[in-house]
Formats: sequence, C-alpha cells, structure tokens
Amino acid sequence: MKEIKISKEPIELNKLLKFENLVASGGEAKVIIKEGMVSLNGEVETQVRKKVMAGDTISFQGQDYTVRV
Repeated sequence: MKEIKISKEPIELNKLLKFENLVASGGEAKVIIKEGMVSLNGEVETQVRKKVMAGDTISFQGQDYTVRV
C-alpha cells in the first residue's frame, strides 16, 4: 500500500487525486469519481468533494493508498 502525504486536512477527494497526479486534470477526477471508479475506506465513493482525512484509505485502478499528514 502506498502512502499519500497531505499538508493539512481535510482535503477534497477530487483535489487529492489531482495533486497526487493519479489523474491528468480536475475534470478527469470529477468524472472518475462520479462513475464510481474510486473507493474510500472500502466503499465506492461518488461525492466529488468528499472530505478525506489522515488514516483514510483510497483505492483507484487496483492500487490502495493510505492518507497521512
């Protein structure tokens, strides 16, 4: 499992994906989240601006990421 370090929390899910270069743009992040391609803590997440906190786990494209401050 890979770690994603954030400088402050909470951070919106779409921004996290964009800042970590997991997607090419903010628009792409919105689309993949709305299509149910991202899981947050084991549940499919469709809220683009869902707040992500340290300790949360994100799954995307077969890879798991743990969020740390």
